[in-house]
Amino acid sequence: QVQLVESGGGLVQAGGSLRLSCAVSGRTFRQYPMGWFRQAPGKEREFVASWNGGRTAYADSVKGRFTISRDNAKNTVYLQMNSLKPEDTAVYYCAAKYERSWSNGYWGQGTQVTVSS
Repeated sequence: QVQLVESGGGLVQAGGSLRLSCAVSGRTFRQYPMGWFRQAPGKEREFVASWNGGRTAYADSVKGRFTISRDNAKNTVYLQMNSLKPEDTAVYYCAAKYERSWSNGYWGQGTQVTVSS
């Protein structure tokens, strides 16, 4: 069983930065592609960033501002968020891909990020 626990969310002013962390339990952390998603009020959950075999991918809306990284020794994946905008306000979820599907994978409970204007 794999468990994911996010932390690092909070309230920040526009232009500020936050770093989200996702601690992953289980010895097989290295085999999973990892990603971050977010869901704003009244909207569907959307892809933010992913790390797969050393390759990273980002949503256009965060490209150049957010950076995903992972520390396999600490079983942790990070999302560094800079130049935050009010439209980045959402609950952010960490996910581990399984059987080539995020839906089939493992998800954390989410952490709230609120960006004030």
